Amino acid sequence: MQIARDLTPGLANRATVLTIGRFDGVHLGHQQLIRTTVERARALDMLSAVLTWEPHPRAVLQPGQPLQLLSDLDEKIEQIRRLEPDLLIIAPFTEEIRRMAAAEYMARISAALPVREIWVGEDFAMGRGREGDIPRLMEIGRELGFAVGALSKYTVAGIPVSSSRIRELVLAGNVAGAGALLGRPFALRGIVTHGDGRGRQIGFPTANVQVSYDIALPANGVYACRAYLATGEVVPAVTNIGIRPTFDGTRRVVEAYLLDWEGDLYDQPLRLELLMRLRNERKFNGIDELVAQIHHDVAEARAVLGVPARS
Repeated sequence: MQIARDLTPGLANRATVLTIGRFDGVHLGHQQLIRTTVERARALDMLSAVLTWEPHPRAVLQPGQPLQLLSDLDEKIEQIRRLEPDLLIIAPFTEEIRRMAAAEYMARISAALPVREIWVGEDFAMGRGREGDIPRLMEIGRELGFAVGALSKYTVAGIPVSSSRIRELVLAGNVAGAGALLGRPFALRGIVTHGDGRGRQIGFPTANVQVSYDIALPANGVYACRAYLATGEVVPAVTNIGIRPTFDGTRRVVEAYLLDWEGDLYDQPLRLELLMRLRNERKFNGIDELVAQIHHDVAEARAVLGVPARS
């Protein structure tokens, strides 16, 4: 998969099947859309392309509001790459783009790519004031030489899959439910930074993961998870998200205790797949009570993850 960072005129000279969207989380509905685009392109011997934006359009449309995204750009790229399109375009989203009419923006796309088909979701709209809905996009397509296909909402057990629905589940701590709609576990990623060392002092050294403030953090609590190290190693883990009230904390942190693993992760990237919420965060009456609960959390996480205790 090639990656382009703008809609440069003449970006591609091969007839193209394109899909457009924000693709936050790259959930099952997004995956169906991208797969359809790739399959159509292969059937027609054309280029398959995915167009998304950076920053997320809400950062420009609603400045100052928390984004609470389901994936950062690296995660989005990684998940789209798995679907094997030929080209991913990460186009800038600016105030100029926000004010642009759908026809003008589609002309810009057509100058970059010889688009022959565009595939979108049934509720797709683009351009100034979202005037570029599917009927309008079809009109533009007749002028610029492309056809438009629209897919119905993807559903799981009768529930329409959407980024907003998944975000609600994540914020409620229901990471298992969110994973069912994503088609994979919900993940957090960031760089491991130095903490206050309290975990090490009580026998459970943790990796403090600096997650982007734009990412939706699950509800405070303890989660069974898998940790993906920069080396490619995958390690079972228990992750705490919260303020650590036993230590009178006030700032939310993400800290992972890697089971049966020792080493130095400082300044390295770490990706955490959260599989199940084990319990709420709560304040304990002293260190001994906290340590006893952590032992219980580890045992429960081992059961969830299918990891036997080290003999």
